[in-house]
Amino acid sequence: MELPELPFPLTAHGPDGDWSYRDGVLTGRAGPRQDRFVPPTGDGLEPASDAPRLLGAPEGDFQLIARVTVAFRAPFDAGVLYVHVGERAWAKLCLEYSPDVPTVCTVVTRGHSDDANSVTVDGDAVWLRVSRIGRAFAFHASRDGERWTFVRLFTLGEEKETGAALVGFMAQSPVGEGCAVTYDRIAFRAGPPSDLRDGS
Repeated sequence: MELPELPFPLTAHGPDGDWSYRDGVLTGRAGPRQDRFVPPTGDGLEPASDAPRLLGAPEGDFQLIARVTVAFRAPFDAGVLYVHVGERAWAKLCLEYSPDVPTVCTVVTRGHSDDANSVTVDGDAVWLRVSRIGRAFAFHASRDGERWTFVRLFTLGEEKETGAALVGFMAQSPVGEGCAVTYDRIAFRAGPPSDLRDGS
């Protein structure tokens, strides 16, 4: 799939997400009990769970931005901006019903997944941004698409160890019967934010 806002094509991964794009709006759907998570309490031998993803491979430093709207139906339903560098090396920036309040959440997986909640959200939509700065990635959220709240800065390992980064979109419904996710106001910018913590 090609989106005019992005300088790279997108390829579907995982279960069928019924992805579609029209008039600047990308939509996808998670099926029942679909998620992308490796429990930190596990023994390391369990397979990673999976959910619909639509990913591409940008070059260099970048910012991927979208307003994410989720038709919440069950706890932990979420719309996600996703970064992937390996089967056990990936990260999620989510608008998630966690478990009964819309919340910006993050998951970073390096072998096993961690899980952290950030700010709560009024309503079913929020702006999310993932940026690449050299070997690091940054997550931000915004209520208006103008002023950004710093959420997280992290790495997923050296690229020579993990492969080139894929970035894009994901939908999940870990305990529910599925949910629909909409992404609009999609934008791509070459280069990182000028400052990660000043709201720009």
